[in-house]
Amino acid sequence: MAFEKAKPQSFDREKKTDKERIESDITQFEDNVALLSVPKGYEHVVELAKMYCKDTKFFLDKKDYVTAFGCINYAHGLIDAFRIKK
Repeated sequence: MAFEKAKPQSFDREKKTDKERIESDITQFEDNVALLSVPKGYEHVVELAKMYCKDTKFFLDKKDYVTAFGCINYAHGLIDAFRIKK
């Protein structure tokens, strides 16, 4: 499975700002999505996750870090659910 190649995120929470942590989550999400091979019928789940990632960037630009963090967690959650279902 492609996600076995996914790299876990690691960082020192004391040295990163909220913005940097969210940006790191976005990068990790985009890297993981790039590794996906999506079977027919599941495309909508991945597209929804990508929309949450786009929302994350919107809220990050607004400096609404709480909402941005929530959005990226939803995006990761959808991909995780997709992997489990698969």
